[in-house]
Amino acid sequence: MVVNRGSLLSDVSPPVNPPREIEDPDDQKPEDWDERAKIPDPDAVKPDEWDEDAPAKIPDEDAVKPEGWLDDEPEYIPDPDAEKPEDWDEDMDGEWEAPQIANPKCESAPGCGVWQRPTIDNPNYKGKWKPPMIDNPNYQGIWKPRKIPNPDFFEDLEPFRMSPFSAVGLELWSMTSDIFFDNFIICTDRAVADDWANDGWGLKKAADGAAEPGVVSQMMTAAEERPWLWIVYILTVALPVFLVVLFCCSGKKQPSAAEYKKTDEPQPDVNEEEKTGGQGQGQGRPQGRRGRSTRRRASREEE
Repeated sequence: MVVNRGSLLSDVSPPVNPPREIEDPDDQKPEDWDERAKIPDPDAVKPDEWDEDAPAKIPDEDAVKPEGWLDDEPEYIPDPDAEKPEDWDEDMDGEWEAPQIANPKCESAPGCGVWQRPTIDNPNYKGKWKPPMIDNPNYQGIWKPRKIPNPDFFEDLEPFRMSPFSAVGLELWSMTSDIFFDNFIICTDRAVADDWANDGWGLKKAADGAAEPGVVSQMMTAAEERPWLWIVYILTVALPVFLVVLFCCSGKKQPSAAEYKKTDEPQPDVNEEEKTGGQGQGQGRPQGRRGRSTRRRASREEE
């Protein structure tokens, strides 16, 4: 933590007390005011031997071409092992050319190609002539507006005795515009701040949440702007519901004959469906113990 020490009257910028004098906002710099400290010498003349067209670099006349320099060999040659791709279309891609590689003959030689003398600094180069700078005899300094008494001046010799303030400053960095703050509270008790927020902002938040459209309303609004969303709704919502209803209402499973053997409870010999079937199609197939007793009696009578 950094602790600063000083006087509120002299060590604060801007100071607590405004200055006695301020710059006159209506004062303007005169047109003939000269702020140039240095000016070109008006009496200077370019020397006759000054050559402004001389180049900055010139060829070194003392340079000699190294022995073994291959003037007739290029530095780069087409790759002899390169082959044109099979999918190369000269009508679309143009004429095919082999890629360039370094000439292997130049590896053992001091150089290849046309030899040129290296360049050195031109001792006669002076560039564009400019007159030398001298002190400006009309120099008046940097202009500043004149000082006038500050109409809003006041002097508070006890600035530490501040009156109660009713403003809070916020310094935020945000990429979102139109952010507003209101209802500030300054206290030392967290519970007091929470209760105060729930009585104000909490009620507003609850009301805004109740006024917001539900999920179904949002889906309907989105479908109005994008009709293709109806297909998504049908595939993701309606179709699964239809399949569940179809599966649940597809009819009861008929009990098999094996299910009667899973309990020791007495079972009816003939159910209602078999009675109906016997009346419409003749004698039905006997079921249960009574059916077997009937077959035994019929067998004894035949004997």
